[in-house]
Amino acid sequence: MKTLRLHHLVAVLSIPILIVSCDTAEKEMPPAEPAPIVAQPATASVSPKSKTKSSAVHLAVQKSAASVAETQPELAVEISKPVSLDERLDDVEAFAEQNGYSTDYCFLIDFSIKSGKKRFFVYDLQTGEILRSGLVAHGSCYTQFLSQAKFSNATNCGCSSSGRYKVGGSYKGEWGKSFRLYGLDKSNSNAFKRAIVLHAHDEVPDDEIYPRVLVNSYGCPMVSHSFFKELSQIIEGSEKPILLWIYN
Repeated sequence: MKTLRLHHLVAVLSIPILIVSCDTAEKEMPPAEPAPIVAQPATASVSPKSKTKSSAVHLAVQKSAASVAETQPELAVEISKPVSLDERLDDVEAFAEQNGYSTDYCFLIDFSIKSGKKRFFVYDLQTGEILRSGLVAHGSCYTQFLSQAKFSNATNCGCSSSGRYKVGGSYKGEWGKSFRLYGLDKSNSNAFKRAIVLHAHDEVPDDEIYPRVLVNSYGCPMVSHSFFKELSQIIEGSEKPILLWIYN
């Protein structure tokens, strides 16, 4: 796979634009674990907690494998868009309790935040506190460059897909260690088929770069190496799969 370097002028600052393909299948990919059938979200109300409000950081690009046969999870029932972060976290907790996901941690990515700012957040569902945050790239939709995220679930679209994901097992691919992502909503049901995965990349820094913009991916949430290491420890230390939610 080739990387393409262009130049984009933002706030009178010239920055390199890197676009990495996520839609290419891995040549060697270990069998993916069976994906669970997702039940309907819990209807019982969850007692609200005092939760720290913040926006989540968007991780971008990577490539995964669609060459291996995989059972796509049954799609979850769509829910109305929460009007606040507290409501979104309550929805995550209720969904996790009903469907066997971690009730300790969740990952939220808020693509309404500028790409040069941190918008990938690790939340402690028990306290509502942000434990970690980092930069994350969004997809370019196969354009020269997108400063703001646009969403699509179409195959070969190169865009990010909004919705809830199950964070699956890891494998070693072209970009090193990566985690498979399984879309749980109609808006991201093609994630595994598109080889959308969570991975790290050299071009994603640890610190915020705003007003400069971050590199684009072709749909994968791509983060820095140090942030990816922190995420890996949380994912692999969890007894239950973690829910990741991308929204705008």
